[in-house]
Amino acid sequence: MTGMRPVKRIRAFFGTMAGQIFLILTLGMSVAAIIALLVAEQARHHDFERVRRARVVASAVDIADRLQRDPARVEAMMANHRIVGAAMAPAGVALSDTDAELESILTERLGRRSQPEAGQVPAGLCFPSGNKERAAGVIDAPRPDCWIVRFTDVRGARRAMALSFPRLVKPPSTIFNPAYLLVIIAASAGLAILVARSVAKPLRRLERAAEAFSLSLDPEEIPERGPEEVRAALSTFNLMQRRARAGFAERTQLLAAISHDLQTPLTRMRLRLELVDNVELRERLLADHQAMLTLVREGLDLASSTESREEWSVIDIDSLLASMAEDAEDLGAPVRFVSGCGGTVRVKPNALTRCISNLVDNGVKYGGGADISCTRANGRLMIHVRDHGPGIPADQIDQMFEPFTRGPSGQPGGRHGTGIGLTIARSLAMSFEASVRLRNAPEGGVVATIDMKG
Repeated sequence: MTGMRPVKRIRAFFGTMAGQIFLILTLGMSVAAIIALLVAEQARHHDFERVRRARVVASAVDIADRLQRDPARVEAMMANHRIVGAAMAPAGVALSDTDAELESILTERLGRRSQPEAGQVPAGLCFPSGNKERAAGVIDAPRPDCWIVRFTDVRGARRAMALSFPRLVKPPSTIFNPAYLLVIIAASAGLAILVARSVAKPLRRLERAAEAFSLSLDPEEIPERGPEEVRAALSTFNLMQRRARAGFAERTQLLAAISHDLQTPLTRMRLRLELVDNVELRERLLADHQAMLTLVREGLDLASSTESREEWSVIDIDSLLASMAEDAEDLGAPVRFVSGCGGTVRVKPNALTRCISNLVDNGVKYGGGADISCTRANGRLMIHVRDHGPGIPADQIDQMFEPFTRGPSGQPGGRHGTGIGLTIARSLAMSFEASVRLRNAPEGGVVATIDMKG
């Protein structure tokens, strides 16, 4: 398993936008660099051949001019090797591989009637004396390049000359040298990393801001920095946050106002219900009245849970959980503090206390009791509240956080509730950047977990 971890990390990296940009840029720039070097190499090869041909053309034209002016003297000098780099060509030398481009240039310089032929031949044809014995210590130098050029002069005579030049050594190609390729790939990868990080950085900022907004309705706005497109995206996100907060605040204020205004007529209604003579009817009406009053009060709780302006504080988490369990036991509720996790946590204490209280009340009301515990893992702190009830059908767990949704114990014939306790708990958790989730415990009952930074 340990051997697979690096592979998984690599796959995860290339699954990100930064990884894909890195891969595309690295491959693209490496291929582009190699192609550019191949083109440059080809251009260098053409320049090399052009220089070689230019030497042949210059010598051939010079000898042709001399032959035109004083053919007998020049022929004698060439026969005696008195012209450096030029001699009479041996008879019967076949040019099986002529240079068409060189012949074309010679045609331009000597005229069409010259019908030139040119090609490179073994060096021994230019230096027939190359088989002389050498004294000890004499090292063979690279043999010169030897070219045979034939043409028809202005008198109609067919001439043949052997032209020799110092050998030009073509530089070796370094394009496919492993070290050279490694430098290209490393340079491309380095630039690709910088570009990928630069492109992905604002997206990571936007991702963190979206996550913070999902956990809290009042996160800090993102600083609008970077290129124009990035600033526009961040500005739009900040505007969305402001509009969402404004809409939610308006809805919350409306809910709070309605809940508050209903308390006065409900109080008057209770006084009038007390005057009903029929005892059985009065008890039933008072029970309905109490249910309405509870709903109104929890509506106020829900409104206040989304408008938490409490300051952050660092608290001892075990002390808080233990004291809450003791307070509940003092009131006769079957609540236990099972295990702690030690240390402190930065949180909004009142919001956390109300959130846990809602979960504990749910556990007592629908599960017959609640066990409180705390764990830490991967920089997160989790508070667990487990009840002893029958559990919740798996397909209904996500629905439990919706307002006015009740589990099996809240259905007619069981214990009644308003169905907004978990909604309030989730809203309170969001105020201190936490989340609440439910799951069925293997040994029975439901476990509600508050997950926050530890």
